[in-house]
Amino acid sequence: MQTVKMVVTGPFSAGKTQFIQSVSEIDVVATERRISSEEERNVKSATTVAMDFGRITVDEDLVLYLFGTPGQKRFDFMWEILSEGMLGFIVMVDSTRPETFREARSILETFRAYAPTPFVVAANKQDMEDAWDLEDVRHALRLDARTKLLPCVATDRNTVKVVLLELLYGILKEMDSGK
Repeated sequence: MQTVKMVVTGPFSAGKTQFIQSVSEIDVVATERRISSEEERNVKSATTVAMDFGRITVDEDLVLYLFGTPGQKRFDFMWEILSEGMLGFIVMVDSTRPETFREARSILETFRAYAPTPFVVAANKQDMEDAWDLEDVRHALRLDARTKLLPCVATDRNTVKVVLLELLYGILKEMDSGK
């Protein structure tokens, strides 16, 4: 049986935990704690402090392990630890919060430096009225045309599956080419 480790990363409150919860076949192992900062509490009530972990059996020969990173900078020491052994990663960005785009770009560069693995960018909350158009997100994140930027709604299992499959195809393509 082949196992594939994927990391789901991105800024605080981008939807990483929900993304994993939408598709995991096991109860997600989450390390969430109540938020103490007033400013962050206005966005959500709890935050990931170490990681989220989920699992998906694709078929009898393939299992995906999903590791969600904390989004807050003070927990970024976990990023390198979680990136060890990853075969690919997803950068989640909240399409309704352009103030987080610069941080998302920085996180993308950080993970590319950890390992030259395939990655995709998931533009979350595309179902919201104030979500940025994908091409505007691409421009704001300075993504080239080859970078896969996919619409996503972290609460919708189908859009989450599309994002995961796109990353999986990239990983399998790279494995086949013997890199």
